[in-house]
Amino acid sequence: MPTGARPLSQRFGPYVFQRRRHGSGIVVDMNTPVFLITGASSGIGAATARQAAAAGYRTALVARSADRIGALASELGGAGESIAIPCDVTEWEQVESAIQSALSEFGRIDVVFANAGFGATRGFLEESPEHWKAMVLTNVLGAAYTIRASVEALEATGGHLLLTGSVAGHVSLPGSVYSSTKHAVGSMAESARKELLHRGIRTTLISPGNVDTPFFDNTPSVAMTDDDVARAVMFAVSQPETVGINEILMRHPLQDT
Repeated sequence: MPTGARPLSQRFGPYVFQRRRHGSGIVVDMNTPVFLITGASSGIGAATARQAAAAGYRTALVARSADRIGALASELGGAGESIAIPCDVTEWEQVESAIQSALSEFGRIDVVFANAGFGATRGFLEESPEHWKAMVLTNVLGAAYTIRASVEALEATGGHLLLTGSVAGHVSLPGSVYSSTKHAVGSMAESARKELLHRGIRTTLISPGNVDTPFFDNTPSVAMTDDDVARAVMFAVSQPETVGINEILMRHPLQDT
């Protein structure tokens, strides 16, 4: 069991069935913690899913690409270990349903990583208004929806909420609407932290610089790997209950912005 994860019976008391039989006949251990990731189909999300599974978590993989998360769920053990949940995080009903699907499958959620997002070419005369709208809805509203849908499940387990921010959320990049969305996510993470600490939920903002992932059309000249960022995520969730990592701001050592 990952460091700091308390048995479910200690949180819910005597009202918990410690094991249940999965629909396929597999017996699921209800004490094994669950890690839910949005934007899990590639990049940081997929890397985090693999590291979480290696650390002993069951995983709930949420993304629009059903084929990709389906293949990843199979790689991570399939039924009883990992579930693929197709979802558009800009649609409240789908996000709410995704959380319920994970709870129905596993009986609990211990970590939620609101990671879904994408970028845009810099310049206020670049991209289309439609692209901007989709990006703002995904990066900002999608994160807010994910928080709202998961609060009660995380409160029940004394869980951990993480959001993907960015170095771009700390500096104002010329002509970057994407940067503006990540400023919003950073503020949202701190707002969530201040509210949710009273519910026993820890909150962490993960703010990476350049990462060599499908996020970029052209790989930056200096960049971290998605595994580098996933290790930071796992570091945050592995801390004892006396430690809250509020933010991890990280760059490649040679990134100068």
